[in-house]
Amino acid sequence: MRSRHLTHFGLLEAESDGTFLHAVTGWDGDPDPRRVIHNVASSQHHPARVRRPAVRQGWLERGPGGTGRGDEPFIEVSWDEALDLVSGELQRVYGTHGSSAVYGDSYGWASAGRFHHAQSQIHRFLNCLGGYVAGVGDYSYGTSGALLPHVIGASPAEVMADATTWDVICEHTDLFISFGGLSEKNSAIGPGGIARHSTRAEVERARKAGCHFIDITPIRDDGFAEADTEWIAPRPGSDAALMLALAHTLDAEGLVDAEFLENYTVGYDRFIAYVRGLGDGQPKSPEWATRITEISSDTIAGLARRMARSRTMINVSWSMQRQDHGEQPIWLGVTLAAMLGQIGLPGGGFQHGYGSSADVGLARRVLSPPALPQGTNNEASYIPVARIADMLLHPGTRVPYNGIEVSFPHIDLVYWIGGNPFHHHQDLTRFRRAFQRPSTVVVHEQFWTSTARHADIVLPATMTIERDDFGAGRNDPHFFPMPALTRPVGEARDDYAIFAALEERLGLNQAFTEGRTVQQWLEHLYSDWRDRLSRKGYPVPPFDEFWRSEYIEIPVPDPGQVLHASFRTDPLASPLATPSGRIEIFSETIDSFGYDDCPGHPVWLEPREWLGQTNRRYPLHLISNQPKTRLHSQLDVGTTSRESKIQGREPVRMNPSDADARGLRDGDAVLIRNDRGSCLAGLAVSDALRPGVVQLSTGAWYDPDPSDPSFCRHGNPNVLTADLPSSRLSQGTTAQHALVEVERWEGPLPPITVDQPPAFVARGDVEPPTR
Repeated sequence: MRSRHLTHFGLLEAESDGTFLHAVTGWDGDPDPRRVIHNVASSQHHPARVRRPAVRQGWLERGPGGTGRGDEPFIEVSWDEALDLVSGELQRVYGTHGSSAVYGDSYGWASAGRFHHAQSQIHRFLNCLGGYVAGVGDYSYGTSGALLPHVIGASPAEVMADATTWDVICEHTDLFISFGGLSEKNSAIGPGGIARHSTRAEVERARKAGCHFIDITPIRDDGFAEADTEWIAPRPGSDAALMLALAHTLDAEGLVDAEFLENYTVGYDRFIAYVRGLGDGQPKSPEWATRITEISSDTIAGLARRMARSRTMINVSWSMQRQDHGEQPIWLGVTLAAMLGQIGLPGGGFQHGYGSSADVGLARRVLSPPALPQGTNNEASYIPVARIADMLLHPGTRVPYNGIEVSFPHIDLVYWIGGNPFHHHQDLTRFRRAFQRPSTVVVHEQFWTSTARHADIVLPATMTIERDDFGAGRNDPHFFPMPALTRPVGEARDDYAIFAALEERLGLNQAFTEGRTVQQWLEHLYSDWRDRLSRKGYPVPPFDEFWRSEYIEIPVPDPGQVLHASFRTDPLASPLATPSGRIEIFSETIDSFGYDDCPGHPVWLEPREWLGQTNRRYPLHLISNQPKTRLHSQLDVGTTSRESKIQGREPVRMNPSDADARGLRDGDAVLIRNDRGSCLAGLAVSDALRPGVVQLSTGAWYDPDPSDPSFCRHGNPNVLTADLPSSRLSQGTTAQHALVEVERWEGPLPPITVDQPPAFVARGDVEPPTR
């Protein structure tokens, strides 16, 4: 039977015998299917699947407590016993400490599908118990998520949903400048799924229409060959200085749209005084920026002039804000677009995310597809999501965040599903130490990831291909039925089934399930959504017809949308949701917070760790960007991901001059190290990297050496990155950048264990303690 199923990396078509997937390909309606989709079938029956409920030996025998977490073997148990243990812990913690002692998270993309979306499932369930401590913001664009509402009155998600479409860019844009690149690999992925990978064709169409693409990034090939891109490679972390020098040139040469600044912005006078050096005596000129960026002053000034005489789109990738002071390049991207006066014009202005995700540049749908309601979280405590290790290590500490102070609660129970924090968090040695602090960690997992290996109770969860659902990616108009393609592997159960069983044990009186089966929920959610669409004047077929169809299309009201068009047309009738109703180049609100690491207008702030430092111990700048062969850490054991490894390790790329200076050759096993940790990788020599830069993608499953958890044998870069916030405004991650050294690995290579399950032991004679 040939069937279709939506994934974050595209719609797959597969022949299934009910147990295995065969002949997996991308959808024949996709003009540019990506190889990453082959990870799905090759992972499903991998030895690393979690097949039965399992409990850490020490927790089962000694009771709650983190000692031994990540080191001890597991004992497989029955579902009944596992559910009894989890329900008992929930009763203990909620009864003794309340909801402020429960950190309930599902950070990460989880699986595609709207009903079985892990975050909706766990949040709805914990809300039925009284709530949970939440993590707010995200790792992808959490820094800009704190900044942009102050500057343009919208979140990054709103800015991307309203992005000027590629159709408009192809017709109107002359110059497309991407700070952080226009990534081909990231455009393979869309949150919730992507039906048609259209970015390559749109880029090619724009180039043929005369659009000139410029990527400002240390990595030359992080883009589309079809763009015929001009490459500018500043020192990593120096983009804000480059952007300030562009602003200086626009101002000094009279290339600024003064009328736009007067009518649509506030605070420009404060900003431009800084650019001119009136306060600190240092004009932010191209000559000044050259010393910081190592880009010639002629190149900087010439670029500013080209921007002014062209219809220019300024694109700032998500990666630009995952660094020290990551707010600054985002704010400066908006500011440069305002100085050019092109915000709200077709093909001009600002965007945060073209190339960062497949959906950016698709027109907004009339209504998002239905999803499981999460209910109300009655717990007031929360943390900025990237500060989880700080919370676990230092309960009671108060930290500044976006103009307030957040107090870290004391967490006794972590309940995590649909994510892998040992992938996305930084300084994994520190994080591993933090993960020892709670009394109990419960995880639903499909695979024995490092998060599962550091849990106490691991419940086997189904993959998306093993359950019925429906799905559509963010801004994608294609809405697909997603019937299960196979039966579950082992004893895996849907998250919904697990929570339904816990609901019964906890006496929640169907508060979670409302007495519905999965199929009844799908029909109920769809029918309610259909009614809302009908009231808007957009009819769609009834559920039975939808479930039998290939897909339906969600209506798109304005296929030629232009970001901020209505604001430009009439800023009084369509003001921004900022205090002034305008673009805030200087923000009185941010200025009132008194943060020296994020003042009231964009500035140059030197990173704590970068190549501009003198007397640095580590001479190479590591970029830990997103991988080409998987989504984050998802399905790292899949075929496409495994084929990219070198000597079984994640590949690290290095410029030939840096490799030669160290006597390294392509294919060598190398050790990457700094004061925080070290990891093994396989060397790939490439002139696509700026000299002095090495690139090791995220997502290799953390495989700590038993005697030294700061040493990852597999190549996870987050043993090297610092767990420090971008600023007090956002408390966002700085995961993208770190200084390192690279050297040849001498001697035999240590074994890799992430492709096998952990150690199991028999139950023995010790009974679990009474709880």
